[in-house]
Amino acid sequence: MSALTVLRGYAQKSDPNTLPLSIRLTHTTDTLTVFDAYPKSIFHFLVLPRIVPPLTASNLSNLRSLLKCDKNLARKVLEKLNRDAQGVRAMIEDEMVKRYGFKWGIWTGFHAIPSMEHLHLHVLSNDLCSPAMKKKKHYNSFHPSHGFFLPLEDVLNWFDAHESYFSTQGTGQERRFEENFLITLQISRLWPSQYDPMLKEPLVCWRCYKELKNIPTLKAHLQTEWDDEAKREKARVERKRKRDDEVNAENASGDTNRVAKKRDTASP
Repeated sequence: MSALTVLRGYAQKSDPNTLPLSIRLTHTTDTLTVFDAYPKSIFHFLVLPRIVPPLTASNLSNLRSLLKCDKNLARKVLEKLNRDAQGVRAMIEDEMVKRYGFKWGIWTGFHAIPSMEHLHLHVLSNDLCSPAMKKKKHYNSFHPSHGFFLPLEDVLNWFDAHESYFSTQGTGQERRFEENFLITLQISRLWPSQYDPMLKEPLVCWRCYKELKNIPTLKAHLQTEWDDEAKREKARVERKRKRDDEVNAENASGDTNRVAKKRDTASP
């Protein structure tokens, strides 16, 4: 199995439990979630649609091939990915709190032009602090403002926008024609010539938009940004804990006083 098609091999397995735990995080009847072999953040997973009829491997080669399928079928695939990605996000947040004492942002989306065969949804923490982040194209492929990274919510909105338009325009046949045309328009944009230039953009911090001269300085900057966020969030969590403790103490004191008054009232 080549590196290019390894995800397809995972998605074809009838029993994902045969995959080692170093690869598989979790699975459902519709999806399989694996650890990214070269994580670009502290937490980085890939949610894959499993190859189950009527879907074929060619249907699920990438986002472009999926959008060429029946539109209802394509949307169901994306909705199932979204559903199971929510579970992965919850697992990540639990682990964030256990390991680091606070939660931070999580991104969910596709690369417009993926580097591997088989559709895969990235679910990753937004720190982008990882030893595997080695090249400009790695960073720019996830930069939320460049456009190479397509948030799942935006992709689903392609369908929602179409439904809103079709509900008020033309006959049923005309609406179906327009729907196919608009989805086809999105498909036509998913070509390397449209997106490859985005990977060559200057290295700019996605948080503060400061331009950095190379990957080492960018990574040091991102680490500082994340460390600062960690300090702020841990302080916020601690303040909330103290407030909650004070409220609980006041409530407990009030309960004690009410019990004492009731006892005094009941005394002869």
